[in-house]
Amino acid sequence: MTDYQLIIEELAESSELECKLAGGRDGKGKLPDDFWSTYSAFANTQGGTVLLGVKEKPRGKFQVEGITDPQKIITDLFNNLNNPQKVSCNLIADQDIEILQLNGKNVIQISVRRASRHEKPVHLGSTPFGGNSYRRLHEGDRKLDDESVRRLLAERIEDERDSRILPGFGMEDIDLRSLGIYRQMLRDAKGATHPFLTEDDKGLLTKLRGWRKDRQTGNEGLTLAGVLMFGTWDAIQEAAPHYFVDYQERPEAKTERRWVDRVYPDGTWSGNLFDFYRIVYRKLTDPETLKIPFRLKEGQRQDDTPVHEAIREALVNSIVHADYSGRVSVLVVKRPDMIGFRNPGDMRIPFDRAIKGGDSDCRNRIMHQMFLMIGLGERAGSGIPKIYSGWNWRHWRAPALYEIDEPPQTLLELRMLELMPAGVLDQLQEQLGDDFNALPQLERLILATAVTEQVVSHKRLTEICADHSHDITLALGVLVKKDLLVVNGHGRGAIYSLPGQNLPTPEQVFGESVLFDLPGKSSSEDLPPSSEDLPPSSEDLPSSSEDLSLSSEDMDEFGRLLSRLLSAPVVHDLAKLTPEFRDQLEARAREPRTKKRLPKEVMQQVLIDLCKDQFITRQCLAQLVKRDPDSLRQQYLTELVDEQKLTLAFPQSPTDSRQAYMTNSKSLTSDA
Repeated sequence: MTDYQLIIEELAESSELECKLAGGRDGKGKLPDDFWSTYSAFANTQGGTVLLGVKEKPRGKFQVEGITDPQKIITDLFNNLNNPQKVSCNLIADQDIEILQLNGKNVIQISVRRASRHEKPVHLGSTPFGGNSYRRLHEGDRKLDDESVRRLLAERIEDERDSRILPGFGMEDIDLRSLGIYRQMLRDAKGATHPFLTEDDKGLLTKLRGWRKDRQTGNEGLTLAGVLMFGTWDAIQEAAPHYFVDYQERPEAKTERRWVDRVYPDGTWSGNLFDFYRIVYRKLTDPETLKIPFRLKEGQRQDDTPVHEAIREALVNSIVHADYSGRVSVLVVKRPDMIGFRNPGDMRIPFDRAIKGGDSDCRNRIMHQMFLMIGLGERAGSGIPKIYSGWNWRHWRAPALYEIDEPPQTLLELRMLELMPAGVLDQLQEQLGDDFNALPQLERLILATAVTEQVVSHKRLTEICADHSHDITLALGVLVKKDLLVVNGHGRGAIYSLPGQNLPTPEQVFGESVLFDLPGKSSSEDLPPSSEDLPPSSEDLPSSSEDLSLSSEDMDEFGRLLSRLLSAPVVHDLAKLTPEFRDQLEARAREPRTKKRLPKEVMQQVLIDLCKDQFITRQCLAQLVKRDPDSLRQQYLTELVDEQKLTLAFPQSPTDSRQAYMTNSKSLTSDA
């Protein structure tokens, strides 16, 4: 089996792969009309790969059909790519197209790169509006509404989004106390003789470009940066109607909305970004909750560690890279296990370049410069590497940086979890002795992760360590050959565990006679694939007590299955639940039970709430939210597991129809 065949099988549900038959009426091959919406969607999101000549079968499987005349399709492709009446720009070069031989048949592989912000939105036809622009959401191409298109156009035109002069705003809209504190911090950072300090308040703002004059029009006044950084709450609301900043401290490592401390514009403080930074940074670095060992420099104790520098940079980043025209708030969450940052707007440069450093494309350059003047923030694209190095100094797991496409937002999670906790190292050293100590760092990390998380995958390792993807693949292979890991599956989708770990299986938990797929019942292939289509009613799904051979002694007081192999009870059969508890679950699922169409984030939050403190099988989840089980997995559950918002009862067999899910404590984004 070739690598490309593995890609076809393993990325069936990926947002970065699209397979199209491209057979044409005569069967010899034709560029399909719906290729162009996928091209636009990939370009406007994270890029992706299109395979022409591959047929998608039910249940997310693919079959190679081939193309008789691939060169004809390639010629047609380039003719249209260079036709501005067809598509706005060409992102594909000769080297981005390859003719593959799969099972003796021709398949065309087309790689579409992510468009730069100066090229977005990539659209069909002569105008980006009216549904001609697309984004990739999970496995589908979705039309962008006109408001989203306007945001992309603004990103294209405006190198700095915060330089806009606000007509009608004046110095009365500035919180002079905030500006006075900034002046003092500038004096501390630059010295009392700095020329900016000789200016009055308006002069200082002018030097900082918080007040600006347009040389072409002659107009002058406060800029958006000036108002957001130092403005009064009334002025901020008028300048940026969607503006909102929020800090929450939560007492437990759980995905919940309960907080013990919160900072948001409630009328007790200015509400501006400068004060938000000062208040929140003190709370994030409170030594009572952030217990960081001090370091020595020239024999002197240094309370300001690389971790403090990383937190400062992350907080400044979330402020200066935010798109304040978006509808998502700036959110900072502090938990015992993690600090999370969210800002509206996607990243202006790709992940790999941001993590590598050296490139800078700040959305709010004036605000960034304001922070730089008082010694906060990093220049020239060095901020993200600074965050990563600060966390590495403490030997914590690598930060997780990712985007959510709808609504556009960027998230950074700083997990305060040891890469290799002492107890885990002791366990591995006891089991393997000197053989463990002789292993390279990456291989030891892989084994430690397998101990702490039961299983480990290639994808998970790319999230928690900075090693190259190819090196991770080689290390996993070496550990399997040494019999230090057992592999289940193949390629990048394989799951690895320690030998003899005896992970629970569905058969062990439910018993061989549990009938999740009864003969004579409609298979998932016969059900509507869309999440908007309702599945059969709960009476049509296998849920009666006659289908299960479990004694009443295995149940808790709510009718949930208890298994010594799992850490929490399992909702495996709605008919076995007490009426009161089932009513509670159905009440949590009220929205999807009564509505065919829901925003994705609403459905995700419902699933997270249902699975809190308990496992629920896929079939039971489908009954509770009135959706098809396989569509639920493909469109929601798989993504929630990938983002570690849900955890699997049987991680070594993720697609098993008996799989059960429980809310993970490592999530931030569900509280958006």
